[in-house]
Amino acid sequence: MTEHLGLRPHAVRREDRADGSILLYSGHDLGPVDRSTGVWLDRWANATPDALFLAERSGAGWRTLSYSEAREQVHALAAGLLGRGIDGPILILSGNSIDHALLSLATQYVGLVTVPVAEQYSLIPAAHGRLKYVADLVKPALVYAADGDAYAAALKLVGCPAVCSNVGSSGAIPFELLKQGKEDVAQAHKAVGPGTLAKLLLTSGSTSDPKAVETTHGMLTTNQAQIRDSLPFVQARQPVLVDWLPWNHVFGGSHNFNLVLSNGGSLYIDDGKPLPALFPRTVENLGHVPGTISFNVPVGFAQLTKVLEADDALRKTYFKSLDMIFYAGASLPQDVWAKLERMALDTAGRMPLITSSWGLTETAPATLLQHEPAQGAGIVGVPLPGVVTKLIDDGTGRMEVRVKGPNIFERYSENSQQTTKAFDEEGFFRTGDAMRFVDPEDMDRGLQFDGRMSEDFKLSTGTWVQAAQIRLEMIACLGPFAQDVVVCGHGRDEIGILIVPGPEARGGQADGGALLSDGSKDIRERIHDISSVTVGSARRVVRALVLADPPDIGAGEITAKGNINFARLLERRANLVERLYDDNDAASILT
Repeated sequence: MTEHLGLRPHAVRREDRADGSILLYSGHDLGPVDRSTGVWLDRWANATPDALFLAERSGAGWRTLSYSEAREQVHALAAGLLGRGIDGPILILSGNSIDHALLSLATQYVGLVTVPVAEQYSLIPAAHGRLKYVADLVKPALVYAADGDAYAAALKLVGCPAVCSNVGSSGAIPFELLKQGKEDVAQAHKAVGPGTLAKLLLTSGSTSDPKAVETTHGMLTTNQAQIRDSLPFVQARQPVLVDWLPWNHVFGGSHNFNLVLSNGGSLYIDDGKPLPALFPRTVENLGHVPGTISFNVPVGFAQLTKVLEADDALRKTYFKSLDMIFYAGASLPQDVWAKLERMALDTAGRMPLITSSWGLTETAPATLLQHEPAQGAGIVGVPLPGVVTKLIDDGTGRMEVRVKGPNIFERYSENSQQTTKAFDEEGFFRTGDAMRFVDPEDMDRGLQFDGRMSEDFKLSTGTWVQAAQIRLEMIACLGPFAQDVVVCGHGRDEIGILIVPGPEARGGQADGGALLSDGSKDIRERIHDISSVTVGSARRVVRALVLADPPDIGAGEITAKGNINFARLLERRANLVERLYDDNDAASILT
């Protein structure tokens, strides 16, 4: 039912080496790669000058910008930056917006560098230590924020010249004033090439302080060529996105934004999020625009599925032009997958590609991609053209994955020690992630993500527990009762989980950091059902506890990208881990 998309089949080549490692390559050649991201803007401003490029909410409607209008403003901003002698990184504090996009494009057009950071670093006082760390690391020459008053404390903390769209009482340079300059933009643009830095992107910092990944134009343009080679429908019809994913993260800011720009598409900036207070805004935005690609995290799709089932008009708009549903960050629950398939067929009479991929900040990001229809969730696909994937079996069928290719970074900024540790003796990037074959006899079936190598621990019996895989299984098992889970049991006899509650488990009475959840009975039954057919103590979850308080970004329990810092959370909530293993504690859910 996806024949209309003209999908390119997998064609994986395998090489088994004498040392036991396995190399996987794409059988498809890498197509032409542009020299810089600015080439994309010029291409579409010339070819489709009046086509809508960017839109953001403005009152009841949208503020829009065409490709020709965007190029005009990008040139003006670039001239202004050059005229002010800006030659260091530009730190961007606020979230997705048209002005954010124009500033980023202007810097890239003339070979300058941006550093987008999570807006939580600025808006949550307890997270200001992270912002100060980043500012000291990258040493910005200029800092941008959308609103001078809302970001006043953060601008003062950074302590360099500031630009704001809404200056307020901050004393910052008005964004419009930055567009005044007479420097030779064309000459500067000609000097930008594949090796020119485009931006510094911060790693999640879930296991250490964030590292700044030097991201070049060549990494970004190569990655879009790889995606186009594998998903030809993104060229056949200009993509239209209604997307909330944050641009300080490689998924939203490099993968999604550049997918639109490189293919002459349209990006409607969604000012909602899959959070209780903001999700209704996402639903409203989706009702305005029939997108061709829907990007989201699994919890977002789970929430969206419920709304789509109940709203006939939204369902018709959402599926009207949809070519692809793309999930990332975790495995999509199988019941959500099945409902999306059923609604697509019933509403539009055809199937979008439901898929995922795998990559990291250091890989620009897409490195593996499932570009054939998959039977079920959790498969991250096969190597993209130009990528070499090295798999090292740990003896259990679980394989450490390392990668090499033109989309892979070369260094962390100002951190030679971590850069050296990041690569093996052959120059492969050590990702720290693990994979399994979907079918060891058929490489075209792809790879399945199998967690982080570093998250594993041993029970008191000496048995290894693959915590990341159990986490994915439990999130899928618990559905709306769990937004996320933290796997526990190091040095103990049994595996337990701390549950970050989803919408169905948030009711109940708080008790010293634990939640006597209204959904405890359902949670117990769901865990029992999956555990009753699980063989071995290393896979069976037998107890759970629901957290009353969400992970705290200011305390380091959650990263700017929304990932839980498991070690930090377990350290801060050691008393709850003890309660988890107390059979007499009323909050502990025994299965």
